[in-house]
Parts: sequence; structure tokens; C-alpha cells
Amino acid sequence: MGAGHAHVLYREASSPVHRLAPEVKIAAMVLFTVAVVATPREALWAFAGYAVLVAVVAVLARVGLRWLLLRSMIELPFVLFAFALPFLGAGERVSVAGLSLSVDGLYGGWNIVAKGTLGVLASLLLAATTTTRDLILGLDRLRCPEIVTQIATFMLRYLDVLVGEARRMRVARVSRGDDPRFLWQLRGFAAGVGALFLRAFERGERVYLAMLSRGYSGRMPAVWQGAGAATAGQWLAAATVPLVAVCIAATAVVLT
Repeated sequence: MGAGHAHVLYREASSPVHRLAPEVKIAAMVLFTVAVVATPREALWAFAGYAVLVAVVAVLARVGLRWLLLRSMIELPFVLFAFALPFLGAGERVSVAGLSLSVDGLYGGWNIVAKGTLGVLASLLLAATTTTRDLILGLDRLRCPEIVTQIATFMLRYLDVLVGEARRMRVARVSRGDDPRFLWQLRGFAAGVGALFLRAFERGERVYLAMLSRGYSGRMPAVWQGAGAATAGQWLAAATVPLVAVCIAATAVVLT
């Protein structure tokens, strides 16, 4: 798999965050997210501290606020659900601007919005500074199950092939008078999806047999592992954010 495979969220730049090894960025993001989730919802100040940490990393990674906000809209359905909780929640109620709202629902909605937004922003920063290939490489170095990393590797490698095959099949259908925009063409669309699945399965079988003939034994060759494994300095640098987040979470638990 070539190093040129980059996903749509990756932003090419030469920043300290981009230069970190992928495994340290993955570990830092996971630990930061765990600290955020473990924080009591009543500790409002703690979430402000997490937001500052995210902003600092974004500045170091040269990722703009507008870019982050636009991509974080993926959580909009959950935010809409969170806004409904104050009206649907039970228990003690308070009056806000003439509306009777549930106290527990207010905290529940805040909990979803704050933790969800911070988690999405942390994931976006990881994706913006790490190519897909490096993400898989980082998971492999973190001893993620080999079968998972290998499936992800081949999925990435042949995604463009399958997309191209699907595009050619669609052109062939349209050239024969089929119009996939109409509902009554659903049967033809389903048949095309089935044919694409069979072609992908057959291609996978051929690739697997070719790998076996070249000595594949269940693990990717060492040349794929690449160079540039994380140094002690990189681990220490990446640990700064999750350690601060853990301290904030621990303080919030004690004070709440």
C-alpha cells in the first residue's frame, strides 16, 4: 500500500503534531477522550479546560477553527436530541425564559453536547494530522489485532478500485437506457450491487491466492511496517495533553 493514500479529512502541513508518530497520537486521543467521558457533568469548568487543550493542539497542528466546526456538524443529530432532553426529562424542574425545564434533562443535554463535541474535535484533529496509512500503521504498532489492521489495509488499498468498478457499471446501465434515479429501477440497482459484491469477492480470492504464492503467512511483511517508530521524546510530548486532561478529570471528581 503506497504512502500516498490520504483521506478527505487529512490536511497536509508541516507542524509538530503532523511529525509525531501515529501511535502516540492515537494513544493520546484515546486517553484524552476517556478523561473527558469520566468527568462529572456538573464540573462545567473542567470542560472549559478541555476546550483550551483542544484549541492549543489545533493551533500547533495549524488546523483552522472554521474547518473543525464545519466537520463537527456530523454530531448534529445528537445535539438535537440533547436539546430535547430538558423538555422530556423528569424530576425537579426550573423555569427558564418562561419554559419549564427538567434539571436532570439540562445536565443530561449538556453532558451529551460537551463530551460529544470534545470527542469529535479530538478525532478530527487526529484525522487532520494523520494519513489513513499511518493510522493503520499506528494501530498495528499498538498491538491492535492483526486481522483488523489487515482488513483495514486491504479495504483502503482496493477502495478506489471498487469505486471505479461501480462507476463503470453505472455508466454501462445508463448507456443501455436505464435511469437509476427512478424508484422502479430499484431492482436493477440491487442487481448491480450484487454483481459488484461478487466481483469484489472474486478479486479478493485472486489477491489472497497471489499473496499465498508469495509467502504470505498471516502477517504483513516487515517492509510495510515502515520506519520512524515513536521515540521516548515523542511519547513524552504527546502525553502532555492526556496527562493534563487526567489531572482535570481527577480534580473534578474530587470536587464534585
